[in-house]
Amino acid sequence: MTTSPGVRPAAVTARGWGWRHAGRPRPAVNGLDLDIRPGERVLLLGPSGAGKSTLLHALAGVLGDSASGGPGPAGDAEDSDETGSLLIDGAPPRARRGRAGLVQQDPETQVVLSRLGDDVAFGAENLSVPAPEIWPRVREALDDVGLGRLPLDHPTSALSGGQKQRLALAGILAMRPGLLLLDEPTANLDPAGVLEVRDAVGRCLDKTGATLVVVEHRVAVWKDLVDRIVVLQPGAATDSAVLNSAVLLDGPPDQVLAEARDMLIGAGVWVPGYVPATRTRTAPASGQLLLAADGLAVSRERPRRAGLREGFRSIAPRAVQSGIATQVRAGEALTITGQNGSGKSTLALTLAGLLRPVAGTVCVPAGPGSGPGGGAGTDPYRWKAQQLISRIGTVFQEPEHQFVTGRVLDELMFGPRHLGYGEERVDELLERLRLTDLVDANPYTLSGGEKRRLSVATVLAAHPQVLVLDEPTFGQDANTWAELASFLSELLDAGTAVVSVTHDAEFSAVLGGTELRLHTRETAAGSGPGGAASAAAPDSGLPEGAAS
Repeated sequence: MTTSPGVRPAAVTARGWGWRHAGRPRPAVNGLDLDIRPGERVLLLGPSGAGKSTLLHALAGVLGDSASGGPGPAGDAEDSDETGSLLIDGAPPRARRGRAGLVQQDPETQVVLSRLGDDVAFGAENLSVPAPEIWPRVREALDDVGLGRLPLDHPTSALSGGQKQRLALAGILAMRPGLLLLDEPTANLDPAGVLEVRDAVGRCLDKTGATLVVVEHRVAVWKDLVDRIVVLQPGAATDSAVLNSAVLLDGPPDQVLAEARDMLIGAGVWVPGYVPATRTRTAPASGQLLLAADGLAVSRERPRRAGLREGFRSIAPRAVQSGIATQVRAGEALTITGQNGSGKSTLALTLAGLLRPVAGTVCVPAGPGSGPGGGAGTDPYRWKAQQLISRIGTVFQEPEHQFVTGRVLDELMFGPRHLGYGEERVDELLERLRLTDLVDANPYTLSGGEKRRLSVATVLAAHPQVLVLDEPTFGQDANTWAELASFLSELLDAGTAVVSVTHDAEFSAVLGGTELRLHTRETAAGSGPGGAASAAAPDSGLPEGAAS
């Protein structure tokens, strides 16, 4: 292997290292002893809340930075506790900034500039890479992650969540760091994109010889790319005298998976070939029509005003999807699938009344109990916030976009208090979604999986008739995935409608219902402007190809 000039693989050493977030009684990581040799490739596993993201942020030298987009809010560093030592090439990570490149769970936090090429070039420019080298690196990185077809001046605001995840990775690859840190880098990608990004990482490592630490819940994608699997256990578990190390398992991938399969399954690790058991849904009856879309065209762009030469008229935004007709009924699931950039999240936000349709309609059919009352009409986009959240609850792709308080319990109480509801459901949600021990924690210090479960819980606390979820299983270990899927199945059986945007085929199969598959312009031959959509029959069980 020939290492790229200027790239020196980094070494990592931890001795009794631990970190406790501000306001948390127990550490996220405790007693970590770990050695990673230069050029080694490590897959970091463990249950949700085991401190995997905390470790990556620490290695990047940004743990506790108020402006880093890391797991802690402003002031976290002053109120946190750090124990032991964590070193990169023999020095603290803060003294080695630039040696490590971090792709975070939420790609929104890493979009810096308004144009695609400038954003990818940003990190390399800050590392003082010679100007003649930067743009070849930018183009190479964009090609590697599957964004090479887009022009360099493409607006970053027009990218989907999955495309932003690719963009964040491209920016890190262009830096060519000695230590590559990836936190759930494929979580929001379509199946083809998962393999594309994994292969891009492999090519980068082959070119540079860099050290890799990647966090993923699903092992199969990365198993053949890494040299070693390290499994962490939650810091709280290390309070006992028996479990006095943060590392539960450590070894070659095939050996760890063969010798400790049952232990890994018990810890919530997604081992190859394992799908956790969930409750079986009762046969759904056709429920009341709660939401209907007809001739719908959607976009995240706003209408713009034309200039003098065009008569100052209003110009409608370009639709990413058009001609959509679908229904949402009580007790039924609607799953929205498709490639990254096909408009899945945009459609979901439009159905939820948070984006104005470009064309067509979204309406709540008139009838007893169907509308919000107060003469607001049947168009959810025109409802006031208080009217909307009691009928349609939305869980965003980025959980942080929903948090409005500084404490988990206050977050859960917020909706019921403003709606005048009782708070009797809060305790049940805390228990079912494994948040009971986190009631006093700041939401921004939670792990990615914990943030996702909290965002679901805050919406459910308002008792909506329709639940709209964008990538609901993101960041979940196998155990919390099963609990979340089972809980949503119970809600469906009780009459709640569930609309979910997901790439998770196992999750779609558990919920059943109808699949609405969106196609991009490239794959929707002859579909006209904005791509096309196709739907599987209700209660089809979503067999492969049912909506093709």
